[in-house]
Amino acid sequence: MPIYWLSEEDYKFPHPELANEDGIVAIGGDLSPQRLLIAYQIGLFPWFNPDDPILWWSPDPRFVLFPDKLKVAKSMRTYFNQNKYKVTCDREFEKVMRSCQINERKGQSGGTWISEEMIEAYSQLHELGFAHSVEVWDGEALVAGLYGIGLGKIFYGESMFTNVSNGSKFGFISLVRELEKQGYWLIDCQQETNHLKSMGAEPMVRKEFLEYMDRNAKEQTKPEKWLNLFDKD
Repeated sequence: MPIYWLSEEDYKFPHPELANEDGIVAIGGDLSPQRLLIAYQIGLFPWFNPDDPILWWSPDPRFVLFPDKLKVAKSMRTYFNQNKYKVTCDREFEKVMRSCQINERKGQSGGTWISEEMIEAYSQLHELGFAHSVEVWDGEALVAGLYGIGLGKIFYGESMFTNVSNGSKFGFISLVRELEKQGYWLIDCQQETNHLKSMGAEPMVRKEFLEYMDRNAKEQTKPEKWLNLFDKD
């Protein structure tokens, strides 16, 4: 399959099923809020190295988690029984992104794929009420977290970090439990990792994933910060 070059003048994407064998659908365009939202709504996400053109991906299979299939290990149950950490939402979005920036992901030595351009773009989505962060605290210290996009009944996870044992798992499990209460269908984990697999994430063929995208397009999204997701103070 050819890789399509995007225009910066319009926000049209080729169909995700036109991805090449690596999962790349298109190249170019920009990271404007409008384009990012359209991309996520049809099942695409950007991932590229700084100073390189933007690449838009639709991997096949996709790695996803159904909230009701979340696996919580016995060791993690102990963490929750002890209230080991405090979890908040949308309190320190940029700090979470910058912490993810220096952590490893997708086989890279460090999260250098999270460029300043990415931080600016997702921070705009955060201010608009579409991008959300989860913060894990040990006392006053931010020790772990994750961020992603919430649209309709799907949460599109982007990256996570931890500076303590099981910190990111604690934040992720807390988020999934809350989203399940709100009727979310799916957590998009993008690509397989042992970390996510251990918590119940599984592969889904692209065709089925895109069927969820079509269904989700009919669901309403209320853009807002999730400041009271975990505590009601």
